[in-house]
Amino acid sequence: MLSRRKLFAEDKEYNESLVLLFTIASSMIWIMVPGLAFLYSGLARRKSALSMIWVVIMGTFVGCFQWYFWGYSLAFAPSSNNFIGDLTYFGFKGLLGLSELASDYPEIAFAIFQMQFMAVTVAILAGALVAERGRFLPSLVFIFCWVTIVYCPVVHWIWGGGWASTWRGGALDYAGGGPVEILSGVSAFVYSAFLGRRNETLMINYRPHNISTIFLGTALLYVGWLFFNGFSCLNASAKVPYSMMNTHLCGAFGAISWCLLDFRLEKKWSMVAVCSGCISGLVAATPSSGMIPLWASVILGITAGIVCNFSTKIKYICGVDDSLDVLAEHGIAGIVGLLFNAIFGSSTVIGYDNVTDHAGGWIDHNWKQLYVQIVYILATAAYSGGVTAVLCFVINKIPGLHLRIDYNAEEVGVDEDQIGEFAYDYVEVRRDFLDWGTPTVAKEEGEMAQSVNEPTDNEVSEEAVYEGVTTSSQGSVSGTQVNEKQD
Repeated sequence: MLSRRKLFAEDKEYNESLVLLFTIASSMIWIMVPGLAFLYSGLARRKSALSMIWVVIMGTFVGCFQWYFWGYSLAFAPSSNNFIGDLTYFGFKGLLGLSELASDYPEIAFAIFQMQFMAVTVAILAGALVAERGRFLPSLVFIFCWVTIVYCPVVHWIWGGGWASTWRGGALDYAGGGPVEILSGVSAFVYSAFLGRRNETLMINYRPHNISTIFLGTALLYVGWLFFNGFSCLNASAKVPYSMMNTHLCGAFGAISWCLLDFRLEKKWSMVAVCSGCISGLVAATPSSGMIPLWASVILGITAGIVCNFSTKIKYICGVDDSLDVLAEHGIAGIVGLLFNAIFGSSTVIGYDNVTDHAGGWIDHNWKQLYVQIVYILATAAYSGGVTAVLCFVINKIPGLHLRIDYNAEEVGVDEDQIGEFAYDYVEVRRDFLDWGTPTVAKEEGEMAQSVNEPTDNEVSEEAVYEGVTTSSQGSVSGTQVNEKQD
C-alpha cells in the first residue's frame, strides 16, 4: 500500500507576511504587461494595433517558460564565476525549501517575484520587435535566446552575486536600471536597426491611433510600478513606502517637464507628452527609488523628462526607426537614474530596509561611486547591444526566420498579415467595402451619375471618421465614411 505523504512541515518556519509580500507583489507587477500592450497598441496605427498586444503577451509567455526551464537558475544559482549562474535550479528544482538568501520564505516565492521583472523587461522589448513591420515567429525565437544569454547574465552580475554587486563596493541599482531598462532600451534600438525603417510611402499623416489607450496603458504601468519599485527591498520595512513616494515624485515631475517642453513647440497640452514624460520619470526611479532622498527625486524627475525628451532625436541622428522610443524612454532614463545614484545615493536611505549596508554616493563623500556606476552602465549597454546584434544577424539568416514582413504585408498591416484578426471590426469592413468597387447612384433627375465616394454638399468631409453611416447637416443619411489616413 502507498504510504500517506507527510505534511510540508517547513511552512511553520516561514514568515507569513513575507510569503504574502512576494506573492501579492508578483501579481500586481504583472499588470504592467497588459499596460505595455495597451500603450504600444495606442501608439501604433489601427491596422497594426492588435499585433502590438499579441507580441507583448506572447513574448512574456515565452519568457515565463524560459524562466522556469533554466532562466532563474542562470540568473540566481551559485556558480564558480562572476558572470552567470549554473543549472542547480533547472526546472525550478529544489525551490520549495528555505531560501539561501533568507530563511523566512521559500525560494520559489522569490523566483516568482523575479519572474515578473523578466516579464516586464520582455514586454518592453517585444513591442520594438514587431513595430508595424516585424514578423512574430523570429521575434519569439529571439526573446527566448535573448533572455537566456543577455538578461540572465546581467541579472546575475548585479543581483545574483556577480561582479557588479561586489566590484569596488558594488554598483547601486535598486530595481533594475541595468537589467530591465538599459537592456530593453539598447536591445530594442539594435533590433530596430536590423528591421530597417518603415516604408515612407506608407507613412503619410502618421500619428498614434488611440490616445485613450495610451493613457490606459500608462495608468496600468503606474500601478504596477509602485509594487515593482516598492517591494524590491524584499522585506516589509520603511523602505517600501519611501520607494513608492520616490516613484510618485519622479513620475509626476517627469510628466510635467516633458509636457512643458512639447508645449513650447506646439502650444498644445499633449496627452502623449504627459504619458511619455511620466514613463520616463518612472523608469529613472527604477534604479534610484530606494537609494536617494525624496528631494533628489524631484530633481531626477525633471532631469529625466528633459533629457529623455531630447533623446528622442537620437533615432533621427542614427537613422534608426525606433518607433516606440524605447531607447529614449527606457535606456536613457535608466542611465540617468543610475548616474543619480552615484551623486545622490544616501547610505541612510539605502539602509531603510534594515538589511542593506552601502557607503552611498557623493552626498556621503563616496567619490568613487561615480566611476563604478559608469563602468556598470557601459558594461550593460555594450553587452546587450553586441549580443543583440549577433542574435539578429544569425536569426535573420535562418530559413523561415527573416525578421521583417514584405511591402505588401506592411501596406495591409501586421494584423491582417500575421494574425488575420483586428483590434477594430470596422477596419475589416472598410477593406471589404473597398473591394466591392465604386458603386454609382443616379440623381433624381436621371441626368447624370455620381460616385458615392465623392462628397456632395450634403455629405461630410473626408476628415470625418465614422464606422457606420453619418448624418449630414441637413439630417439626411449621406453614406459610409471611413478615415483611411491612419490605415
